Amino acid sequence: MPLLPNSRTERDGSAVIRVLSYNIRSMRDDTDALARVIKACAPDLVLIQEAPRFFRWRKKLARLALASDLVVVTGGATTTGPAILSSLRAGVERTEDVLLPHTPGLHRRGFATAVVRFAGTRLGVLSCHLSLQKDERYDQAGMLLDRLAGMGVEHAIVGGDLNERPDGPAFRRLADPLTDCRAASPWGGEHTWTPADPYQRIDAIFATKGIEVLGCGVPSEHPGVTGTDLRAATDHLPVLAALRVPAS
Repeated sequence: MPLLPNSRTERDGSAVIRVLSYNIRSMRDDTDALARVIKACAPDLVLIQEAPRFFRWRKKLARLALASDLVVVTGGATTTGPAILSSLRAGVERTEDVLLPHTPGLHRRGFATAVVRFAGTRLGVLSCHLSLQKDERYDQAGMLLDRLAGMGVEHAIVGGDLNERPDGPAFRRLADPLTDCRAASPWGGEHTWTPADPYQRIDAIFATKGIEVLGCGVPSEHPGVTGTDLRAATDHLPVLAALRVPAS
């Protein structure tokens, strides 16, 4: 398997970045394995789902960031799960945690959002975890697109656990205006659930038009990432993408 490009700044001010999307199951599994997987991927941004939400949740998320050589940007309990971590390479312009309308009897959902800068680029970032219920999930996909449109940025990325395969209506609703990074430039593994026997792709990274996808997939054979750690870290496999973001 070829290696993904390393993060770098191009002469024209554009930036090559690595983005990781990862459902970490509230850090209820092997947190050392989780940190090793994240650190080995050398991401500039980590879009997390199911971050810790209860007792000492900020401390737990900060501890994971520190162990992964990252910092916490936003999210966690304030979004009911989605969060964003970044490397020190990112300059954070602003953040906003968004709670979505609550359907009685279902888990409330939210978005972690930020606008960040890498060299000469300006980038909107959104982490999401869509509903288990089909109709609500489809509505949330529309809310996500509306949120991106209101961020005031030309380029943006989305990472999340969609709870749906690529042929589902919510997934298609996102993939129509956005680029499904795995479909655009397949790299690594495809299926993200479950780690013990992966058979479906329900986690994805999307990018707005104009962002070049250099490769995207499950980093199962990436240097430093082991199958043992992937199985021990959480109940999802991560998605790693290398993207070239144009200069603003």
